[in-house]
Amino acid sequence: MVHLSRAGAKIQMFAPDAEMMHVVNHCEGKPCTDTRNVLQESARIARGDVTDLVKLDVGAFDALIIPGGFGVAKNLSDWATKGKDYSIDPEIDKVIKAFHRAKKPMGMCCISPVLAAKAIPGCELTVGHDSECEKWPYAQVAKTMAELGCKHLNKNVSEVHVDSKNKLVTTSAFMCNTAIHEIFDGLGVMVKEVLKLA
Repeated sequence: MVHLSRAGAKIQMFAPDAEMMHVVNHCEGKPCTDTRNVLQESARIARGDVTDLVKLDVGAFDALIIPGGFGVAKNLSDWATKGKDYSIDPEIDKVIKAFHRAKKPMGMCCISPVLAAKAIPGCELTVGHDSECEKWPYAQVAKTMAELGCKHLNKNVSEVHVDSKNKLVTTSAFMCNTAIHEIFDGLGVMVKEVLKLA
């Protein structure tokens, strides 16, 4: 949101109006018994006006950016519980395919490129590196993208991959274990490249 704001882009946020898979007490790193709504939590975290995803009109927007995080793996898909046998939420699938058909650019970071892997078979993307080490603890995700028929490209956290054919810009973000300012800078590159395509 900071990078989009600096670029002068008008932002509208969307989220599904659905119950979260589960709520985590982040002090303890464990699930708790609370229940929460994805749309309401999105509005709380984003500090702004968030609209139900079913109301997104692709014709009204120049680009789509999907941030990552465990919400993608648990609420926009079932990646967290099923791994490579995952499926994605039908509404997010519909939105991604609609932007793709309209030849409008999309940016996805962190774990969210797994959504593109399902919605745009054979696309090119990055989630970081495919060799697991302390810096790249989620390298198996990259390997799975290739197993699913996508072309995965190893990129550092400050880099993006631009799939020109599909107008898809991806970067690793928190798939990399590094300083937060490096993740922030990489997200800035993603936003810049998406806006160039728009």
